[in-house]
Amino acid sequence: MNLKHILLILSLTICGFNLRAQISPGELSNAHSDLDGVSNCTKCHSVGNKVTNEKCLDCHKEIKANIISKKGYHASSEVTSKQCAACHNDHHGRNFQMIRLDKKTFVHEKTGFSLKGAHAKQDCKACHKPAFIKDARLKQKTTTYFGLNQECLSCHADHHKGKMSPKCTNCHNFDSFKNATGFDHNTTRFPLLGKHKGLVCEKCHVTETIGGQPKRRLRAQGFANCNSCHKDVHENKFGQNCKQCHSEDSFRNVKGLSTFDHDKTGFKLIGKHKNVACKSCHKVSLTAPLKHDKCSDCHTDYHKKEFVQNNIAPDCNQCHTNEGFSPSIYTIEKHNLTKFPLEGGHKATPCISCHKKTETWTFRKIGSRCIDCHKNEHKGFIQEKYFPNQECTVCHNVETWKKVKFDHSKTNFKLDGAHANLACSQCHYLKNEKGIRTQKFIGLSMECGSCHKDSHQGQFEINGKTECGKCHGTESWKNTKYDHNTSRFKLSGAHLKAKCGACHKEITDEKGKYVQYKFKNIECSNCHS
Repeated sequence: MNLKHILLILSLTICGFNLRAQISPGELSNAHSDLDGVSNCTKCHSVGNKVTNEKCLDCHKEIKANIISKKGYHASSEVTSKQCAACHNDHHGRNFQMIRLDKKTFVHEKTGFSLKGAHAKQDCKACHKPAFIKDARLKQKTTTYFGLNQECLSCHADHHKGKMSPKCTNCHNFDSFKNATGFDHNTTRFPLLGKHKGLVCEKCHVTETIGGQPKRRLRAQGFANCNSCHKDVHENKFGQNCKQCHSEDSFRNVKGLSTFDHDKTGFKLIGKHKNVACKSCHKVSLTAPLKHDKCSDCHTDYHKKEFVQNNIAPDCNQCHTNEGFSPSIYTIEKHNLTKFPLEGGHKATPCISCHKKTETWTFRKIGSRCIDCHKNEHKGFIQEKYFPNQECTVCHNVETWKKVKFDHSKTNFKLDGAHANLACSQCHYLKNEKGIRTQKFIGLSMECGSCHKDSHQGQFEINGKTECGKCHGTESWKNTKYDHNTSRFKLSGAHLKAKCGACHKEITDEKGKYVQYKFKNIECSNCHS
């Protein structure tokens, strides 16, 4: 538009002609409707030029302020090189939308405020609305995207009522306000230690209703002592300084017990009680009274009332100590007061040998006869008359089984001489050809040859038997009582002085090696040449 045209417009205006329809390129949008009229053209247009950014920014001061401060979308590199009219041209009618924004492709990060977390899921209108605009002039505009700031509290209510930093991102993230992941509790006067670390905030910082509105109590009160949050199960019997025994790691891990004087409780910890965990006895609480006069107040009667007499059970300490249930302190002297006194070898026998024949201990009605504990090895081998009622003491005593006092003269074979000093096993325990030893009492032969080997190779055998007693006694084989004058060759003269071996020499034949005593020929020439 040149000067000639302007002068023409002015002259026509003075003359009262309405030439808008003929000169204007089109009707203005609703946003610019107040600029209708030829007199307002220069508010946007420069004479002889198109619309300039300067004219636009003279009116849209909020955009100009952002560009100067280099903030917002219009200060981004994508916009600063463009003319305003390139995006926001007019004269297309009242209903023309000058702001044509593709919400799906718009990069919000270019505004200087990146949409993160939950913000990225919100519709534009959720944030860009008059309620969040502080500027009264902009607040009247229903289509503006201006007037917001980046402070959280400009959109969100201050649930902390000014008691925390207005910079919400110090504690919260954009995903959820409920997770204050950025807050470092260790910067407060109450660092979180031990089990406190795993607690949810609501456990301590409860929600209260103040003025009809819910309010989270963030500043904890009275945290100097544990009982401000925890119940004092000891009912102040140990004072308020819980840390002298407990720690934040666990109330169950009690420290300071090594210095706790349990003697003051009336029950001195001795022996194995020193190493027992408190909760093993104090199952309800550490201060709840416990019965402790008898061991059975805490310990189960392992013997299942075996010792109860007249409805009264003896206390465990009669046999056991605090050092352990084993070994027992039940003495031999105490045992000797029972129906079974310990004598001889029984004194050295461990209790377990008699009283724990099965998996459990038994003390009463376990028997008092030898065969109640010991196997009767002679059953079926010795006649009842010598072993009445299987009573072992007929032969044996409690000192040792090897000492036998049986009167052998009651049998048909009296023990005399060397026989009297022999062990029973030498005659009554025999070995077979396989070396297996068996006992034999019944039917044992009394012939010498049944036990002793005939060294004479049957020279004196008569009808299949050799009467050793004719020559030998039971004292010794070497001391013979043989009378040579009863033989066919009576000794006389020099023969009386001759040694036996001079005539009776050792020979070897098909029977083996032996001394010859009997001769077929007793002529002198048989010995003398």
